[in-house]
Amino acid sequence: MRASPVDHPYAGQRLALLTQHGKEAILAPVLDAALGCQVTRVEGFDTDTLGTFTRDITRAGSQVEAARRKVRIGMEISGLPLGLASEGAFGADPFLGALPWNTELLLFVDAARGIEVTGWAQQATRFAHTYTGDWQAARRFAAEAGFPEHHLVVRPAHQDDARIEKGIADWATLAAAFARAREAADNGLVFLEHDARAHAHPTRREAIRLAAENLRDKLLSLCPACGTPGFWLAERLPGLPCADCGAPTRETRAEVWGCPKCDLRETRVIPAQILADPGRCDHCNP
Repeated sequence: MRASPVDHPYAGQRLALLTQHGKEAILAPVLDAALGCQVTRVEGFDTDTLGTFTRDITRAGSQVEAARRKVRIGMEISGLPLGLASEGAFGADPFLGALPWNTELLLFVDAARGIEVTGWAQQATRFAHTYTGDWQAARRFAAEAGFPEHHLVVRPAHQDDARIEKGIADWATLAAAFARAREAADNGLVFLEHDARAHAHPTRREAIRLAAENLRDKLLSLCPACGTPGFWLAERLPGLPCADCGAPTRETRAEVWGCPKCDLRETRVIPAQILADPGRCDHCNP
């Protein structure tokens, strides 16, 4: 069951979003019109104290746990019963481990209903770094990194030096920061990397928008039994028959959809005429 913005359970309500990096400009256009709600920026807390991409403050716990702390703080400050938090992670791609990869989470909390709903997105991204004492090499790195649209971070000597300059967004500022860092470094090297905060990283902003779309679609799906938002795919069951030998494969034969509040579970079986590619069959391709 899909709700319209007029009769959605969150129509006319405010969603608390604790952010200092402009994420409301990404999330509001996706969620407000679809749900009839208002994403409301909450201030009064430095979210960088919960962890930074530049490693000067280590994030405690998992991505979900960090988002849960952030959303609860936003709800407490605002006094609102609905909260939203965004939390990103960077690493190597899960396929070959060769590309930088960005995974974005949006966590929605409805305190009155006692539910959490997550929106996810992941994609290849820009997340590079270099060590150099040569300004021309630094310029080449910056150009390849998508600077100045993608902001940079500069620090002297090594990647964990506490003397850090963030949010560098133009060539003159970069040149001056590079010179200061090189002068301060005992080894004559400067460490440069992407500034991965949302306002400083256009590629990450796109991933956040995709996560917002995923969350929007989930919240638009209401439970057929109790009407709670977030009725969505909960589990995939393997066993789709092979088109060649008929043996069960690891391909999905059914999806289980569930409600985040009540016990309703709905199994949606893949139509019988759909069979698995023999190339995905362990019997045909041991």
